[in-house]
Amino acid sequence: MDVAGNILLPVVAAGVYRDELAQGLLSFKRHGQHQLVENLARALAAAVRAATADADGFLLVPVPTSTAAYVNRGFSPVHLLLKGAAGHLSGAAVVDVLRKVRPAGARPPAWPGLPGGQKGLGRGARSQRVRGSMRVSVRSRPAVAGRPCIIVDDVLTTGATIGEAARALHQAGAKVRGAVVLAATRPPDAAEPAAGSRAGPPKQA
Repeated sequence: MDVAGNILLPVVAAGVYRDELAQGLLSFKRHGQHQLVENLARALAAAVRAATADADGFLLVPVPTSTAAYVNRGFSPVHLLLKGAAGHLSGAAVVDVLRKVRPAGARPPAWPGLPGGQKGLGRGARSQRVRGSMRVSVRSRPAVAGRPCIIVDDVLTTGATIGEAARALHQAGAKVRGAVVLAATRPPDAAEPAAGSRAGPPKQA
């Protein structure tokens, strides 16, 4: 943890959030094109294997979706992708222990139902908005206490969501080893990678 209390984690992404990967993920999430799940899940599984080096005993913990998003879509993208990825993985178990909660003293959004969610918010604003928004229930804590965990999400932007998931798991006694995402956005000032080159070192959440 750094001096500000944020948990710094290595994050492995299956790819950069652009071009075909971005379009495929948006089509799946926004338009329910579930025929894309198999290809997206296979990419997610490859990222999990890279993060764990095929080691056994890791717990994969999906980031929970909000109730509003679940009602709107009728499914949780992360959970569905992870379910598909499980068929391509061995030695890792999925534990669905994180839950969304309303932080103490939190106020409802000024414009309920406004589309876009956290889009447009910077890292600091996102971190402040999600702080205290996840928890592991007392009943679920024994499932992760003392166990090595990898957080799984669909897209990494500022890292605020993964940071909050890590905080909640750490508080429950889990040993958070890192995170895996299907796609990661690039910083605004990042240069475009040359054709055929790697996207660069893992991002930090």
